[in-house]
Amino acid sequence: MSILLALDASSSACSAALLRRRSGADDELISRFALTPREHTRRLLPMVDEVLAEAGVRPGELDAVAYGHGPGSFTGLRIAAGAAQGLAFGLDRPLIGVSTLAALALGAYRRYQFRSVVTALDARMGEIYVAAWQCVEGLPEPLLDEAVMAPERFCLPVREDDHGWVGVGSGWSLSERMPAQVQAGVSRQLPEMEADAADMALLAMHKLEAGRGQPAHLAQPVYLRNEVAWKKMDAGAAK
Repeated sequence: MSILLALDASSSACSAALLRRRSGADDELISRFALTPREHTRRLLPMVDEVLAEAGVRPGELDAVAYGHGPGSFTGLRIAAGAAQGLAFGLDRPLIGVSTLAALALGAYRRYQFRSVVTALDARMGEIYVAAWQCVEGLPEPLLDEAVMAPERFCLPVREDDHGWVGVGSGWSLSERMPAQVQAGVSRQLPEMEADAADMALLAMHKLEAGRGQPAHLAQPVYLRNEVAWKKMDAGAAK
């Protein structure tokens, strides 16, 4: 049996989930999710306490800790990484970072059975974080690497069926700026959908079983755009 805790604060949502996997039995997944803009620091750890209590699991029984490593809100990513790192370090357990874009793709598959998914998040500053996925055997496989770019520059991966894509995530609020080929190829858009720790727990368990956990001190958010601080400083100096 393996028990894994996942937490996420990469967007306007805040979530925590506990996944218990038993050999020859169905997974037990307990989660909390809430839209809590600017309240992640106050809400995240109480959610962790709630899922542990509901599952009847003590922190020392965890086999690993996972977190949404990005891309997403810079502040939220640091909150989740810090909390997950503290838990993993204190418990001497492996730490597993999970892509927020992959979690969105898995969420679209689990909730709506969408298999061809383009996940996009509003990266601010006129850009989007974006990737494309094909869900195979219940897991999202990347067809387009995660990147940050202007919406006008995004192109769908080339394939025989180019009209069966579903767009998921806040970046699709900027879809009118995307090329006509993209708008024609995406049959449905769900810009309101947020990443969820429940989906991250499932992805993290797959990594744990493959031996891909890391020591806690290696936790690091994935921003995709590390120069953002310099752009903000330049903008401030220009005022």
